[in-house]
Amino acid sequence: MHKKLLNRRFCVAPMLDWSDRHCRVFWRQLTTEAVLYTEMITTGALIHGDAERHLNFSDIEHPVALQLGGSDPKALAHSAQLAEKWGYDEVNLNCGCPSDRVQNGFFGACLMSRPALVADCVKAMKDASSLPITVKHRIGIDEQEGYGPLQEFVAAIDEAGTDAIIVHARKAWLQGLSPKENREIPPLNYNLVHQLKQDFPKLEIIINGGIQNIEDATSQLSYVDGIMMGRSAYQTPFILANVDSQFYGQDRQVALRSDVIRGLFPYIEAELTQGTRLNHMTRHMLGLFNGQPGGRLFRRYISEHGHRPDAGIEVLEQALNLTEEALQTMMTKRTVSNEQ
Repeated sequence: MHKKLLNRRFCVAPMLDWSDRHCRVFWRQLTTEAVLYTEMITTGALIHGDAERHLNFSDIEHPVALQLGGSDPKALAHSAQLAEKWGYDEVNLNCGCPSDRVQNGFFGACLMSRPALVADCVKAMKDASSLPITVKHRIGIDEQEGYGPLQEFVAAIDEAGTDAIIVHARKAWLQGLSPKENREIPPLNYNLVHQLKQDFPKLEIIINGGIQNIEDATSQLSYVDGIMMGRSAYQTPFILANVDSQFYGQDRQVALRSDVIRGLFPYIEAELTQGTRLNHMTRHMLGLFNGQPGGRLFRRYISEHGHRPDAGIEVLEQALNLTEEALQTMMTKRTVSNEQ
């Protein structure tokens, strides 16, 4: 299996129901270098459920990190061993999700109240696996105020040997706000994350939260080691087309959105033969033509036809044809207007 060295200068966030294996293969058409993160998978699902279904991924996805949800050091250690066996490049512990389900299982953001336990979890995974172990967390939870509790939490997991931290620069309110509201209502405080880098200069620190575009991302690199983009990358994925050149110095920039789709055809055809439904893959592509001529036609055609049990590559071909015709019509109108 071909693996790539980890460089977390640009990461794409773990997103429940979004960053599945089909989505990650799609993103790989746009960036070969960014580190991609799986949806959160609980230790219970791996140990007591269908581990193969949860862990299988395509070789093209590297570098890819497995995000785990859990708080039992032994279970996390076993899950880290599974991640190494399956060929992941990193294991990330979720200490940032505020949902009720996650709280009931005592993992996610509520773990920020237990830095010693999180440190034990990190150490257990480090002892069980040779993979990099990282932690994704918030700047605080509930009544935690100021920099002190955040510094205490990071100091504990740094001493335990975490290889990097990914900090969502918002507090999480475990009571009173939904997960969606927790992504939007608590104010961003990038300064706290920047202060962490000053106080822990040897620790790799990645900043997350509210980063909308390449310009926002680039500006953060003056203060931290890398950035993580989430919903903006999903909803407007062509943002990722500039990542390899802007963040990794690669002579690679994706020019045509249609090439991104056609580059996926071999993967899609292989998945279709395995029984995967087309819309399970195409649902992640709907934002590719956002703001472009024919973008609505592209989304509408795929949404209306991709769900059919017999839907195949021809659905994407027709969607692309409609998009290209709309672009050609627009260019013709501009030419006529200029001539007049």
